[in-house]
Amino acid sequence: MKKITKVWALVVLMLVAVDAYLIAFYAPVEAAQGVAQKIFYWHVPSAMVMMLFYIVGGVAGVIYLLKRSERADLVAVSFIEVGFVFCSIVLVTGPLWAKPIWGAWWTWEPRLTSTLFVWLIFFGYFILRNSLEDKDDARLYSSVLALFGCLDIPIIMLAVKLWRGVHPQVLNARSNLPDEMWLTLAFSAVTVFSLALLLIYIRYKKGAPTLYG
Repeated sequence: MKKITKVWALVVLMLVAVDAYLIAFYAPVEAAQGVAQKIFYWHVPSAMVMMLFYIVGGVAGVIYLLKRSERADLVAVSFIEVGFVFCSIVLVTGPLWAKPIWGAWWTWEPRLTSTLFVWLIFFGYFILRNSLEDKDDARLYSSVLALFGCLDIPIIMLAVKLWRGVHPQVLNARSNLPDEMWLTLAFSAVTVFSLALLLIYIRYKKGAPTLYG
């Protein structure tokens, strides 16, 4: 592991430690939701990373379709793999919050359902890439599937408004949250994005030798 990666990883580790302290001790317990509300400090940034990285991966996939650039394909698969990790975090933390609040681990609420749908699409993306023997075909068909998966991102973002789901719109409720909560959420977002970018860097570097020999 190169020095820059080690330093970056150390910084991320420190951010995670500070963030854990802020979530546990600095941010107040929300009156209505109790301790379960603290899950959203990682749930929300993870959802942001998921959507952004899937979009970047989809755009890189389009570039591959247009130019057959292996570098674009590597960018696509790197962002989609890390996006998938954070999509999985969203689907785990969501039910952990939902159980004490809604009384059920899962409900077929529009945003949850559309998030599960995009998770399944990109799960299929990995199966497709690894099941085809011809690497060019694997890149081609997976890029098309990635583009299809990206079309679900606007649906996730607008699901609550379009179908009046019960999923809370956290980022529209700033006036109802204390400053301590927003500061913690902002720090959590920095932490999560720093971790995500580190994972992108590691994944891209892992695949880069195949481009340059």
